[in-house]
Amino acid sequence: MTEYQQLFSFSVQRLPLSQAIVLSFTTPIMASIAARIAFLEKLKIADIAGLACNFFGVLFIFRQSFTAQGELVRAGSASAANLKGMHYVYAIIAGLFSSVTGGISYCLIKAGSKACDQPVTTVFSFGILASPAALVCMFIFEEFVLPELRSLFLMLLLGGLAFLAEVFLARGLQLEQTSKAANFQYTEAAFTELWGIASSTILPSFGGLIGCLLILASTGCTIYIGPDKDME
Repeated sequence: MTEYQQLFSFSVQRLPLSQAIVLSFTTPIMASIAARIAFLEKLKIADIAGLACNFFGVLFIFRQSFTAQGELVRAGSASAANLKGMHYVYAIIAGLFSSVTGGISYCLIKAGSKACDQPVTTVFSFGILASPAALVCMFIFEEFVLPELRSLFLMLLLGGLAFLAEVFLARGLQLEQTSKAANFQYTEAAFTELWGIASSTILPSFGGLIGCLLILASTGCTIYIGPDKDME
């Protein structure tokens, strides 16, 4: 998980935010492919259609951001220089590689949760292994800055919420096929868009609403199709 997070942070720093987020949402697709190879999980047409529908929903949600960023690049040569060249290619490769490693980590979480039958233990084990590696990477590649009290509180809050999210993800991967559990990751984009519209921080757009509808409809179809548990 550490390599995935480090590479995603690298792509976020060097790519427009919407592009980095869209690249990160290829992780469920990579996880389904990795599970097909590692666990010989069957990918049904409904699973493939659900993943494709959700990914197109993400593209619809961030389509307006892509358009706005394209206009900014055409308007300023400095921005265009930052978005072109080998640095941009490296950032794209890093984002794609982070999706691949993220998909593999889904499979590792699934294997660990099935082996010990305790998703909390699995998440703790990954944390114990990832924390020293993250600390080494931070001192090598990043400049350490002591956070302020407010920033430290937010970091602790986000860390606790992330831990709960990982526990629920491990439990979902334990009970369901990887493609079905990973398919629910796309609801993050839909709920974020709807929350932004409800809180008036995001202007409602036709593309964004269509994207949310696609994601929620695909997720609803995944629930309607029913659980497809792995039988060992």
